[in-house]
Amino acid sequence: MLDPVIEFFRRVFSAIGHGIGVVISWLIYPFAAFWAWLGGRGWMVRVPVILIVLAILASYLHLFYITQFWRGDDPSYVAGYDYSEVTVAAGEQRDDGTCQPSAMVQMTADLIDRNVNEDSWVPSNPLYKAGFFFVIDWKDTPFFDNKAAFQLGTNQAIRRTAVELVDRLGRVRGTDSINMNLQQAREAANYREDAWFLTFSPPFLQPSTPARLRDARRNLLAFNEELRACEARFDARADNLLQFLDRVTADIGSTSEILQRRMEAASFMGFDVRADDRFWFTYGQLYAYHGVLTAARSDFRAVFAQRNLESLWQRVDEQLADALQVRPPFIANGSASSMVKSHLESIGFDLLRVRSNLVEMRDVLDR
Repeated sequence: MLDPVIEFFRRVFSAIGHGIGVVISWLIYPFAAFWAWLGGRGWMVRVPVILIVLAILASYLHLFYITQFWRGDDPSYVAGYDYSEVTVAAGEQRDDGTCQPSAMVQMTADLIDRNVNEDSWVPSNPLYKAGFFFVIDWKDTPFFDNKAAFQLGTNQAIRRTAVELVDRLGRVRGTDSINMNLQQAREAANYREDAWFLTFSPPFLQPSTPARLRDARRNLLAFNEELRACEARFDARADNLLQFLDRVTADIGSTSEILQRRMEAASFMGFDVRADDRFWFTYGQLYAYHGVLTAARSDFRAVFAQRNLESLWQRVDEQLADALQVRPPFIANGSASSMVKSHLESIGFDLLRVRSNLVEMRDVLDR
């Protein structure tokens, strides 16, 4: 009586096993064919080919290591900065005759340090740029792109801060000449994000992205030394803070638009190979802005006190800290009718909460 049922399941499992065998054979075939070809060659051919294969294998192992093991991404890193002993705004003279260096400049330099010194800069890695089997970009797969997206999001905030430091904060009312250290830092921070030191274009050598970011860090630290010696300016006025908040809200506003477009492509099952890099880019952006805005609170301490921005700032600080605690192992992008959670919607909500409170702070400054 049960024989037909048993026979049915036997055929099903046999078909599944056959299908798995076909897939495995297709995967193994190129390697088996290569090995057979190599076996018919002399050692003059075998040795160079084996060395090339080992070099490629070692390179992929290195790519796996730098993309899967993260350093310098502690979500609570802001707690390590104690500004309680700072009593004057950035650029103002202290009791010892020196001037107060900028916390924003130091924070930006430290964020660069985390990206290229404490950790490896992934977007410039040749195998990362080559993609999956030199055909598909890693960002179009579920693999190897999360850390790169996080670093690019962090670098987005670094670039924005560097631009504002040159255009407004590092000079007085736009009448001063541009500080050359800040100018060079901006140019270096806005360098291509995926440059390797070799290129196919003459002269075939170029500065890599990590090298240029290290240049930006050195210039930022040099500016702070000038500021400490009272040889540079930092204009910690309310209108400059207002302008900076405008730029930040516009920056994260454009990111929310990108998240919205990705959520429109959500599926019922929640599987989306592009959701992870969108999530981690946003996470990296919030990660960096948490530090930069905390530093801005110190640099503009007189403005915060005069305009009673402390309660609003505490709200923003708590929202940023809460958003950075969400680090899911798998990023899903479920549609509105799906039972699968959309992590893009979650971080997008956190992003808009932060943005709305920054807009409120900006409105207070504009009164």
